[in-house]
This record gives sequence, C-alpha cells and structure tokens, in this order.
Amino acid sequence: MKVLQDIWILDKSGIVIFHREFDKAVSPQLFGAMMSALNHFAEQLAEGGLSNFELQNTRFTIIKQSGLIFVANSSREFNQKKVNKELKKISDKFFKLYSDKLKNFKGQIGAFSEFKNEIKDTIEEKPK
Repeated sequence: MKVLQDIWILDKSGIVIFHREFDKAVSPQLFGAMMSALNHFAEQLAEGGLSNFELQNTRFTIIKQSGLIFVANSSREFNQKKVNKELKKISDKFFKLYSDKLKNFKGQIGAFSEFKNEIKDTIEEKPK
C-alpha cells in the first residue's frame, strides 16, 4: 500500500526544486515559501524545527537532510514511523541519484523533474 500522496523538495531558501502533487491546490513555490517560513518560525521556538503537522485528515511530514527539506503528505490513518520511513527512502534515493547535480545546482527549477519516474512506485496516484 502506498503511504505518501504528494512530495515537495525545497532548498534551504524555500525554493521548490521538485514536486509531485496528487491535487494541485496551491502553487508549488507558494507552498515552499510557506513551509520555509513555518520551519524557520518553529526553529526559533524549538531546536530542530518542525517535523510534522496536521490539517483535517492530512498529515504533513518533514525531513531535513543536507540542506534540503523534504515534505510529504499522507492520511493521518498511517503510522507516523511508516510515513517517516517512506519519506527517508525517497530522500536517500534523491541524494543517491542527484548528489553530483546538487553540487553544481544554481536554482534551476525543474532540474530534477525526472525524479517523478524514480518514485512512481512509492507515491499514490490519483484515481482515474
């Protein structure tokens, strides 16, 4: 069973460098700016910042790794440890595939768009 619905990968400034969304409710860059601001605010209140939050029946999970922020959403029905594990696998795969590209990254949005093909077996698809 696929646990994650949507995923966004942000650089430390809040620019979304990759996203794959189930239903596009808001601009990816607007979402990235909001997540970056929320995380910065949370870091001021508690060391480490935000790790997850919930809106109605959806949980947003956040992993920070090597200067990037990985955000994914899932149903609240799924165990948080399972969601964390799935998001960690995705972040590890991203770094394995793109570590060289990240070293020379100069903010080209869409430079990692082919990553959606690498994670299609992990992310829930919209019913047809």
